[in-house]
Amino acid sequence: MHRVQNWQVSKPLIRSSRGIVSSQNRIAAEAGGQVLASGGNAVDAAVATGFALAACEPWNSGLGGIGYMLVAMAGAERVQVIDFSPISPRRLDPADFPLTGATKQELFTWPAVIDDRNVHGPMSIAVPGQVDGLGLALERFGTKSWMEVLSPAIRIAEQGMDIDWYLTLKVATMARELERYPSTRAVWLPDGFPPITPAGSPLARLALTGLAETLKQLARAGRRDFYEGAIARALASDFKALGAIVDAEDLAAYRARVVEPTPSSYRGAELSLAPRLTAGPSMQRTLQGLSRHRFNGVSPGADAFVAYARELRAAFEDRLRNMGDAADPREQTCTTHFNVVDRDGNMVAVTQTLLSVFGSRLVLPSTGILMNNGIFWFDPRPGVPNSIGPGKRPLTNMCPVLVRSQGRNAYALGGSGGRKIFPAILQLTSMLLDYGMTLDAAWHTPRIDASGGDTVGIDPRLAADVRAALEREFQLSETELVVYPTNFACPSAVARDWVSGENCGISDVMSPWSGAVSEEMV
Repeated sequence: MHRVQNWQVSKPLIRSSRGIVSSQNRIAAEAGGQVLASGGNAVDAAVATGFALAACEPWNSGLGGIGYMLVAMAGAERVQVIDFSPISPRRLDPADFPLTGATKQELFTWPAVIDDRNVHGPMSIAVPGQVDGLGLALERFGTKSWMEVLSPAIRIAEQGMDIDWYLTLKVATMARELERYPSTRAVWLPDGFPPITPAGSPLARLALTGLAETLKQLARAGRRDFYEGAIARALASDFKALGAIVDAEDLAAYRARVVEPTPSSYRGAELSLAPRLTAGPSMQRTLQGLSRHRFNGVSPGADAFVAYARELRAAFEDRLRNMGDAADPREQTCTTHFNVVDRDGNMVAVTQTLLSVFGSRLVLPSTGILMNNGIFWFDPRPGVPNSIGPGKRPLTNMCPVLVRSQGRNAYALGGSGGRKIFPAILQLTSMLLDYGMTLDAAWHTPRIDASGGDTVGIDPRLAADVRAALEREFQLSETELVVYPTNFACPSAVARDWVSGENCGISDVMSPWSGAVSEEMV
């Protein structure tokens, strides 16, 4: 293999007796930390972080996105889930997504749709749930006002984004797609090129036109304004003008919901996983398989990695056959994940997404909102479990997890990275529960990726005996842990030690913007 890097990268473990937010974006984590420092609880901080991400990591999630939030209040008997997953428009007609007869491997392994209209553009948009979901979480479990938790996002949106090398990279990799739509091009390709700060100059800023005003309107009018008020009317007007299927009735009918998690027990701990059409049920199955093994030592060895690969491949075979998720693992997804633990031990794990990088690639001109491409989650072929259709929820890859031990919150974790999320979170969960590893040690341990396909991806830093054991059973592909592309997912976590009362948190090692922030740090 031709290796392209020559460095060692680490991320610090943050410790505190007070609250911590761990996120793919440190600026958003600081927004949550500020809410914690002002007396807010974990849910208040999670809602603030979720909205802040719309302004500082907009290609991953935002007002036009969807997701799941797992909430574990310290004194509660059970974990609860806020489900703000996407729903396809009720007027969607599968006949409007005719197959070309070809298969575009660079996008997905199922048949291609004419004009890729399920992948980008107005017809790819599903009804977004993030605003209602975060609002419902605040209403049920929060202590702060709607205005208070939105204020950090408004401030960040007013300032604009610093144009550093990573922003330039993200835009450049998608420039051909972003150029398609005038309203998107106006924001993300100023002067027709990816935004860049000249070498040696102070960082320039990119204005996310319209987003700050939309956030202000949302803060004044409440979450349902997005679905039934002035924002909804602006959205519906843009949808109609652009040719989207989503309309005012779809928005008005949308409701986030509180649902039960998928439960699982492993090594004496109780796990709450995302439910239904997520990777949660697949992780439940894989944990059941791993429970038949007994691992020794202080970190996973060859026996563990072979077991991980076997169980993951079996789970993905079942998932692809019976649940309908046939997206190609090479497709660039744009999910984000963050976790919060507060001073009282309340914990939250949130995964939110637009699906693909920059979602539908369509910024709505009236509001500045970048919309999801949730229709891409559906299989365009008829007659399969995840077939495209009206008023449906698709199968997704999100995998937030909350772990309780002896009835108390122990860990909140999750990640981004499409189909690579679940394999990463499974291995990290095993490292924590099978080997008692610290977050610091687990997050800096090399992993494999067995997310389907013909090969098992391995980090070249894995020990020689691990590689040899895997090679006896699987075809391997050596894949470096690099900044871009994301080869082993982007996980983050928080943890609590109830004996000492100390919290800790860590973010993805290779993400340049990631960070864990305690409330004392803001």
